[in-house]
Amino acid sequence: MTEKVKLGIIGYGAEGGMYAGFFAKNDERLDQNVIELAAICDNDPAKKEKVAQDFPELPFFDNYLDMLESGVVNAIVTTVPHYEHVKMGMDALKYGIHLLGEKPVGVYTKEVERLIAASKEYSDTTFAIFFNQRTNPLYRRVKELMDNKEIGDLQRATWIITTWWRPQGYYNQSNWRATWGGEGGGVLVNQAPHQLDLLQWICGKPEKVTAKLQYGAGRDIAVENEVNALLDFGNGVTGSFITCTHDMIGTDRFEIFGSKGKIVVEDSKRLTVKKLVKAEEELSETMSMEDVVKLFMGQMNMSDYVEETVEEFETVMGQQHIDVLNNFANHIVNGEELLAPGEDGINGVRLANSIHLSSWLDKEVDYNHDKDLYLDELNKRIVEEGKFETKA
Repeated sequence: MTEKVKLGIIGYGAEGGMYAGFFAKNDERLDQNVIELAAICDNDPAKKEKVAQDFPELPFFDNYLDMLESGVVNAIVTTVPHYEHVKMGMDALKYGIHLLGEKPVGVYTKEVERLIAASKEYSDTTFAIFFNQRTNPLYRRVKELMDNKEIGDLQRATWIITTWWRPQGYYNQSNWRATWGGEGGGVLVNQAPHQLDLLQWICGKPEKVTAKLQYGAGRDIAVENEVNALLDFGNGVTGSFITCTHDMIGTDRFEIFGSKGKIVVEDSKRLTVKKLVKAEEELSETMSMEDVVKLFMGQMNMSDYVEETVEEFETVMGQQHIDVLNNFANHIVNGEELLAPGEDGINGVRLANSIHLSSWLDKEVDYNHDKDLYLDELNKRIVEEGKFETKA
């Protein structure tokens, strides 16, 4: 066990700045008995001045390898562009540095597999993924309900999450944003990775995927910003995932239909659970014709058939991120179970890749698709952009 986690933040942008801010403010929610901020790294010269102002005594590095070699840190978090996640992560593990990888863990499954292999080779290190929504009490409650089969067996899962509106100026802020070669895609790799993880964490992995995407809908970008994906979980169980970044009004509704009821999550705040008094199939077989007539006429008392509960959840700013940092540190120091082991990160990447590939090939694809085919198709689009090197 390690005496204390000495964290290095690589990338001092919005996300890295937020994490550093927890330490700067001595946030009482942060378990500083097991974790401290030890250094910051960024290759932007302007960030060096900013860090000097914010943390005058803190070591600063403009090269992450120098940080890894310094002996100042024994753990890092990677708040950098997506394609840098895997390389930096693998280098950290080789140096014996614990890794808390930002989402997505990588852009394509082939590179993520290399990172997972490295984490197993250097097994004395901890590899975790920053899936802060797994600490969200609301979604932990939904997972508990599904694990306990409170609404029976899964029949259908539908998530509409279109609350990611982004104006053109957002995409214009850097030349790597919303590109195949610089970012690896659009809404699927930028805004939606948490939902792609939660959907599988709660409902399980699909077997096949069919998707229709729009690229640059209403925006001057090459990547997807409108997604409609149909998921096939096998045995007649289906799902759908709809997301976009050009709906200024937006909807966030996660609906899970089971053989004994339904779970509805609205705006990631309100949880409604509706349980049938008997399994739907049994009600179908035993309902009298008299009650059927009442149903047709809108006269049926649904409370005789459905028990409903509603729970409200409040999001406390920063709490979920702090919970991840605490869990990561307590795993290293005290052996606490990880909430989001790093290798879980490949599931969301694989689903995003499947959605892309289905759209590119205009056909249904296996969830466990040909990873080399995906990379070939991705590289075709990188070549067409003409701004970045292809990937391997």
